[in-house]
Amino acid sequence: MRVAFVCIALLFTAPAAIAQDTPPVASELPQPAMVYSEQSPAYRLFPGDEVEITIYSAPELSRNATIGPDGRLALPLIGAVRAADLTAEELHDILVSAYAAHLRMPELTVTPRSYGSRQVFVGGEVARPGIYDMPANMDAFQAVALAGGFLPSAHRRDVLILSRARGATTVSEIDLSMRAVRSGLPGAQALQRYDVVYVPRSRISQVNLFMQQYVRDALPVQFSFYYDLRGNRTN
Repeated sequence: MRVAFVCIALLFTAPAAIAQDTPPVASELPQPAMVYSEQSPAYRLFPGDEVEITIYSAPELSRNATIGPDGRLALPLIGAVRAADLTAEELHDILVSAYAAHLRMPELTVTPRSYGSRQVFVGGEVARPGIYDMPANMDAFQAVALAGGFLPSAHRRDVLILSRARGATTVSEIDLSMRAVRSGLPGAQALQRYDVVYVPRSRISQVNLFMQQYVRDALPVQFSFYYDLRGNRTN
């Protein structure tokens, strides 16, 4: 009975907490501008990107080449060369070293010409979780807006960003609360291709879910009403 009384008390106090923590939808907030600086990471090539390779000492070897699904470029004389996850400068150094075995003066340039599909994954407590093409460089807040904005059950202060670079996966947290958005999202950075933006569930929503699944449905008595995850009263 003591557990039942505690559960009933939580049911009556949960709506007030939801009303206080429910943020406005993303469309109601100003879009923060991207900030570019010398510290911004250099773009890394991906399968589907096209690069122009100009070899000045052997113009007949110059060509435009597309990075294959295996992350490699097929080039004359040197065969397949890994290009995915490299910057244009890093690929330049690798090609100079490879062509040095065949050419006396392997002077060349590497210039990205076109880019394959740039997608990010947005999941968790957003209106439309899924895979989205990035129209341009954008940050986590803009990716959430692209996915329809936050649900009222979202925990906006600890949004996770999963990135994969050079064979390693990094996980970082970013605060997308109202206060952070209004201050310009300090520390926000442009998302990279195939990054994952995950919005976790707020604590109060976890309590409501627990109440619904493990208390209300399990108790032999039925409450006259309860509140669902979005704070809507249901008879």
